[in-house]
Amino acid sequence: MISDLLSKKKLLSVTGLGYVGLPLALEFAKKFRVIGFDINEERIRMMQNGIDPSEELDGDSFLDTDILFTSNADDLKKAHFHIIGVPTDIDKHKVPNLKPLLAASKTVGNALKRGDYVVYESTVYPGCTEEDCLPILEEMSGLKVNEDFKLGYSPERIVPGDKIRTLTKILKIISGSDEESTQVISDVYLSILEEGIHKASSIKVAEAAKVIENTQRDINISLMNELAIIFDRIGIDTREVLQAASTKWNFHRYYPGLVGGHCISVDPFYLMHKAKQLGHDPQVIAAGRRVNDSIPNFIAKTLVQKMIGVGKNPGSTKVLVMGVTFKENVSDIRNSKVVDLIHELRGYSVKVDVVDPFASSHQLEEEYGISLLDEHHYEYDGVIVAVAHDQYVQLDESFFRSVMNENPIVFDLKGIYNNFEDLIYWRL
Repeated sequence: MISDLLSKKKLLSVTGLGYVGLPLALEFAKKFRVIGFDINEERIRMMQNGIDPSEELDGDSFLDTDILFTSNADDLKKAHFHIIGVPTDIDKHKVPNLKPLLAASKTVGNALKRGDYVVYESTVYPGCTEEDCLPILEEMSGLKVNEDFKLGYSPERIVPGDKIRTLTKILKIISGSDEESTQVISDVYLSILEEGIHKASSIKVAEAAKVIENTQRDINISLMNELAIIFDRIGIDTREVLQAASTKWNFHRYYPGLVGGHCISVDPFYLMHKAKQLGHDPQVIAAGRRVNDSIPNFIAKTLVQKMIGVGKNPGSTKVLVMGVTFKENVSDIRNSKVVDLIHELRGYSVKVDVVDPFASSHQLEEEYGISLLDEHHYEYDGVIVAVAHDQYVQLDESFFRSVMNENPIVFDLKGIYNNFEDLIYWRL
């Protein structure tokens, strides 16, 4: 397989060209002939013109690549090594939404031939690849795994906005449906990786490894968030406590904050879903999720209490929220908990303005019904710095005073400033 791909006798396909699939497709396209497939025709047109719809890659990333961007599923039949990297999120009931993954499995299943490989990169619960996706591949193709085609799983580890640990500089977990497939899949990925691979003994092990990476972070951050609530009632600064505790050599430093995005706040629900299917009610994971999901309410309630404390009526106040993306210096607004914070404030009848130099106003309005100002206004009663964009890190106390009324209140959710002297300052 690897020699045929390198000689371009065979083609590789990537289905799902989001923040995971597109970088992967372009990297492989420097070595192989690649078919990049996505059902979104508008996104395909942008990529055909050298534009990354996710705004993670610049135009140079498209240069010197042998790739066909297409929304025509029939083009996938030309490929022999298929990678599926569609998003896996949760529905409004916080249950895994496998619809995009299962739909992609049908699409690729229709294109499968004898001798082909299918590798999944989407984050799922252990067992999903073989129990939910594989039957669809076999049904649509009429082929049998290991007899006619091979199956694998190699979880994505790309971190949006990270310009250091890019795709080729991340160690990859590789797994296959048998020893032969694990080796072949390893050979294919090693053609683009600088940090090497880790071979998992089974697909389920690889799936579990991925889903606990973010579950572990979620639980650790939830402890910090609960501590922040406790320390706020005591009247001490959480960041100072963590700084002091970190002087012990084996203390693990995590920080409180809004836990959103499409990984840390989603993946634990996949593991909980599988656990409940097996008759186990996961206590620690569920508690961590409850704590982290409660933080927007805690922040809004604290701000309202501070405004009342200085004689302000919440229903007559105006607050500026700076930053609405799920993390700093990216445009991604998926599952941003800043949105929850805005809704909580509006529940107290607070008027809220929102600014963000990275977010798309159109996407924010379409996804959440929230308008984005081109620039901030003035005479705010409170300012919440919710995301540590580079532009915000450079601000000083004089800026905040210039945009605020009497008794100004600044909430620094990322702990990027020191305690201001002439205004009310609070941080998680």
